[in-house]
Amino acid sequence: MRRPSARRITALLAAGVLLPVLAACGADNDKGGSTEGGDSALVIYSGRNEKLVKPILDKLEKAVGAEVEVRYGDSAELAAQILEEGERTKAGLFFSQDAGALGALSREGMLQKLPQSSLDAVDEAYRGSEGDWVGLSGRVRVIAYNPDKVAEGKVPDSVHDVVKPEWKGKVGFAPTNASFQAFVTGMRVLEGDDATREWLKDLKANGKTYAHNLATLDGVEAGEVELGLVNHYYWYERVAEKGEDKVNAKLKFLPGKDPGALINVAGVGILAESGQSATAQKAVDYLLSKEAQTYFADTTKEYPLAAGVTSKVEGLPPFDSLESPDIDLGKLESLQETLAMLQDVGLV
Repeated sequence: MRRPSARRITALLAAGVLLPVLAACGADNDKGGSTEGGDSALVIYSGRNEKLVKPILDKLEKAVGAEVEVRYGDSAELAAQILEEGERTKAGLFFSQDAGALGALSREGMLQKLPQSSLDAVDEAYRGSEGDWVGLSGRVRVIAYNPDKVAEGKVPDSVHDVVKPEWKGKVGFAPTNASFQAFVTGMRVLEGDDATREWLKDLKANGKTYAHNLATLDGVEAGEVELGLVNHYYWYERVAEKGEDKVNAKLKFLPGKDPGALINVAGVGILAESGQSATAQKAVDYLLSKEAQTYFADTTKEYPLAAGVTSKVEGLPPFDSLESPDIDLGKLESLQETLAMLQDVGLV
């Protein structure tokens, strides 16, 4: 395994990614997994929210027939911790909220190759180009809008339009949110750093910041802003909870492969030298199974990526109808550069 370079760790520290995790969790010298159970125990570092995925991870423990310990945190911070721990990491499986964190570990040789059967379960666009991680569920960036404030036909068709003068003070977004940062990274890959930096400056001048996607959606519903940049599933979860007639917001799925229509994925990779490979592979197989994929479709309102499962969420556009930009999701790994840019612009 290629040991992550000091320069790589320094970059993550400088971006402010690594410090919070090391302060909270620390790193020690033990190998991953149980000291008695060897490969039978599985430690999962999960960048996905505990409330969102705990039910399916509880079922996973039974499916793999082994003890499972889950450590929750931010995906980028957990990836940084794994890079710092190196071959000493306790993580056997990394369950990331986004492809970028998986790409960062792949680049440093921290992940092992997956069986072709696991890779073939998912379209090539939604798995690692090195064959060492696989997407489980997808979510698309959208524009939420308040129909009392703006007519459907007036909602912008591009994120480039939301920075125009007519939308000044009318756009909500969450710059500290991992999905927003992954979208910005995608824009950097697609359009370059200079264009992305200028767009962020214009967005800062035009917009109102929120702590997270749900708060952004709240702002749209309350009429604090007319538009909000969010992931699609937050709206569908709220509709499932309250009923569509009780949700004072609508969604615009962007056309024309706009960078604002990025499809990002939550996915998993097995840590190469954790000593938990066999159990971790069982976990991957389960998360790609019909039961788990149906959970992502029906409960989290995301797009399932494997097992032939399709979403039955009412009103959700078919996955193959989405006009996402063509991008190698593994290239979203340059998160530290995105964070530096957001800091430079004054958004984080």
